[in-house]
Amino acid sequence: MKKLIVLLSIVVFFITGCSVTILDNANLGQNIKILLSDKVKLYNVYFDGYKYYVPRGMKFFNKEEYNALFSDRFGNKYYLYVDAISYYHKVENTYKPKKDVHYSKKLNYNNKTGYIQIDKSKDRYYVQFVFNYAKMEAIVSSRDLASVVNNMCYILRSVKFNDKVLESLIGDNVLSYKEENYTLFKPDSSKEDFLDVVSKYEDEAYNKAILEDEIDLDDE
Repeated sequence: MKKLIVLLSIVVFFITGCSVTILDNANLGQNIKILLSDKVKLYNVYFDGYKYYVPRGMKFFNKEEYNALFSDRFGNKYYLYVDAISYYHKVENTYKPKKDVHYSKKLNYNNKTGYIQIDKSKDRYYVQFVFNYAKMEAIVSSRDLASVVNNMCYILRSVKFNDKVLESLIGDNVLSYKEENYTLFKPDSSKEDFLDVVSKYEDEAYNKAILEDEIDLDDE
């Protein structure tokens, strides 16, 4: 019965060509549990020290070594930050679920930890999804919330680090990046910050500049 929920969502998604809205947090949590519990070994994006898989139908935009931007077939944009430093030092996940947001949950599947937090402002949702030492963010409508969270699960669960390469990079002080490059705003920011981000996110000039950096992705 648990897997039936995900299977039905996938079937409806491909038949209608539209994203499936998760109606309640119980279904949302169940989908996340099923997808993150599944062990996969699929990769189609490779960098020094790590690799991951981007599902079919998504476009990949490379901006910085450890930061990336994606879009899906519905025009939603996803920000990814891979925290290789925290992985290397095995930093503990200290997130505490919050009660004053739309959805908040600490995650632990297949010896990988993280959290998901979803804030809502009017008809828009700000998703912060951290898992396996990588973080994804997106701002979406209720219609696309289910498919966006599913896509994040596919990417985050697939992140795999190369310990030998990271040892070399970090030891030689070659690894350098800043988390704020693609962090929209901090979790404790105000609703005003949220609206400012939405405004930038929907700016036509900003979106046009992003599309000019599109990179073809060979799906395996």
